Amino acid sequence: MNKANAKNFNKAESTLILSDDISSKLHVYQITNENELSVLQTPSADINPNDPLLQTLAQRMLWTVQDTSHPGVGIAAPQVGINRNAIWVQRFDKPDEPFEFYINPKTTWHSTLLQRGLEGCLSIPDRKETIHRSYAIHLQHLDKNGDLIEEHIEGFTAVIFQHEIDHLHGILYPDRLDEQEKKSYALVQDKFVVNFIDTATTSLQL
Repeated sequence: MNKANAKNFNKAESTLILSDDISSKLHVYQITNENELSVLQTPSADINPNDPLLQTLAQRMLWTVQDTSHPGVGIAAPQVGINRNAIWVQRFDKPDEPFEFYINPKTTWHSTLLQRGLEGCLSIPDRKETIHRSYAIHLQHLDKNGDLIEEHIEGFTAVIFQHEIDHLHGILYPDRLDEQEKKSYALVQDKFVVNFIDTATTSLQL
């Protein structure tokens, strides 16, 4: 992770972050709007963890993903119009399943063992698809002090991270669907697939 590439928010980003008070949710960008789709498909840049507006963005993103009218289990900054590497993820692998904020997250390893689950997206209305994701990942990110943190994440929570980090690269889950349709999988005992664990009964809104 190259910390030198992390820059402060630009003027347009700062204006959007300050468009309302810290307790207000942000508009979630939709693929049905051509201009918003362009933002969603644009790769994001690293953010300086010391930028004074980062915590304002984080709080407004949290209000947005926890909105009771369309709650999610994760959200990425591009989904609210900010092409910066910042995400919220609900940690189902921790006690009380807390939401946690991640600055400049990067996956440095993906398992070849896959799991399958039903995914939706806050930016893609009225659609859910079964997606194959790695069962485990290694994650790097920065804390609010700019220190590098590394951890190993598995299962359902690893899927959420993969979905949200895809957003940071301008990748939407239908892109993964197109990719996996070109691959084949071998069944083992009618329950498992080589490189594949079936969790298709789980539905995500990210």
